[in-house]
Amino acid sequence: MRREFVWSSITITVALILGGVFVTPNVFWSFVIIAPLLFVGWRDFLQTKHTIRRNFPLFGNFRYLFEAIRPEINQYFVESNTDGVPFSREERSLVYQRAKKDLDTLPFGTQKNVYVDGYEWLSHSIQASHVDPNQLRIEIGGPKCKQPYSASILNISAMSYGSLSQNAILALNGGAKDGGFAHNTGEGGLSPYHLEHGGDLIWQIGTGYFSARAPDGTFSEELFAKKAAHENVKMIEVKISQGAKPGHGGILPAKKITPEIAAIRHVPMGQDVISPPSHSAFNNPIEMMQFIGRLRDASGGKPVGFKLCIGKRREFISICKAMEKTGIMPDYISIDGGEGGTGAAPLEFSNYVGMPGVESLVFAHNCLKGFGVRDQIKVMTSGRISSGFDIIKRLAIGADAIYSARAFLLSIGCIQALRCHSNHCPTGVATQNPNLVAGLVVTDKRIRAATFHRETMRGVAELLGAMGLDHSRELRPWHVMRRTNSTEVRHYGEIYDYIESGVLKSESTVPEEYMRAWKIAQAESFRV
Repeated sequence: MRREFVWSSITITVALILGGVFVTPNVFWSFVIIAPLLFVGWRDFLQTKHTIRRNFPLFGNFRYLFEAIRPEINQYFVESNTDGVPFSREERSLVYQRAKKDLDTLPFGTQKNVYVDGYEWLSHSIQASHVDPNQLRIEIGGPKCKQPYSASILNISAMSYGSLSQNAILALNGGAKDGGFAHNTGEGGLSPYHLEHGGDLIWQIGTGYFSARAPDGTFSEELFAKKAAHENVKMIEVKISQGAKPGHGGILPAKKITPEIAAIRHVPMGQDVISPPSHSAFNNPIEMMQFIGRLRDASGGKPVGFKLCIGKRREFISICKAMEKTGIMPDYISIDGGEGGTGAAPLEFSNYVGMPGVESLVFAHNCLKGFGVRDQIKVMTSGRISSGFDIIKRLAIGADAIYSARAFLLSIGCIQALRCHSNHCPTGVATQNPNLVAGLVVTDKRIRAATFHRETMRGVAELLGAMGLDHSRELRPWHVMRRTNSTEVRHYGEIYDYIESGVLKSESTVPEEYMRAWKIAQAESFRV
């Protein structure tokens, strides 16, 4: 639309000028009508604040017109603020407001039904405290880590260059630099756009080993060591699976592959890039721990962790047994829920594969605690997180820090158009179309990413203060309440059974609900 607008406006202007030679009433009134439209169109084309108007001059204003009158239309004819998936309009609006530092308060009370099953809330305190949001950080790095990292409790989740545009990557990394939080590269490799602004990076190594890939597609330790030494790379993450398509591998459609992306990833042009569903660098839990140890040594002792969406419970217990047997542990584990997002995934995988995030998080926390290693391994989690309450809830039930992907995309202009997989993202976020990418102005959107992080952390700090706590480390499952039916309320410590430290180290103390998986799990194999 940007290119079409330029040519059409020039054509119309020339036609009007030529028509002016023979001034007639028709030409005069045409000029009166068209000139203001051309003015609005060029103003949209040249401004840098709104991507939709920049990419779709003149016509993009209809979105903002409908946005202005939509509350009344929705109130009486369409939907409420709490409707809409995967993110409701209320959730999207909160992200936009905080990214722009607009008014983010709610008038006239909650629109949620607080007596419906599933409603959740936090237990506040009569004696509130003051929490500095800048102090809400944790140190990631176990006993064998030589370069521990002080991480914000909110960071950008894994999204690859290729799936996202170069301007989106630049804006997110610039925001991470400005806001002092980490940016996960995604499995697509370490691109120049991840490095340009100097934001802290978590380099994700997927099954395709992009940016550390030998010509035959296997892992190259030499390439890895060279790039892991970069000062911006603060942590390494081995991707086992992701919530939106666990066991499927990554997909980058051929139409989104440019020569530059092919060079970064070391893949051919003209065909879909499908990462294998499993790693070739290891075949069992023991080898997996040994691979993590190799990465930590090759990176100079930087924190190394792994990310997965839990499927079979025995497989996670197998990993824990391998830690015990080898004495090698990751510095952190990232738990992704089955509700996690992606740019492209088969519907069946998105809807029906993978344990949901809350259950996954509680189970992983319990296993690590049961094997007596929870205090040495940090746990991160992700999966549809956009507000301070979302963060507090996950931290209370077992996480140390949070990843968020889609909320940060919304902060830089995503409108949930659900066209991420088509290369036609209208906001220039998830596309390689240069005409659409040009509409995303990095200097403006990096500020919005940083502002969203800052305002959300302020919200988290205020919630912690209202609960009478001094830091997120003090959160426990009983701080979050949930209505389980119309007459019963329970806290998360009652809803889920949290086990005692060390009980999974000996068969004699294994709780009954873990016994079957514990007996089947083997450090030597993922499979029975």
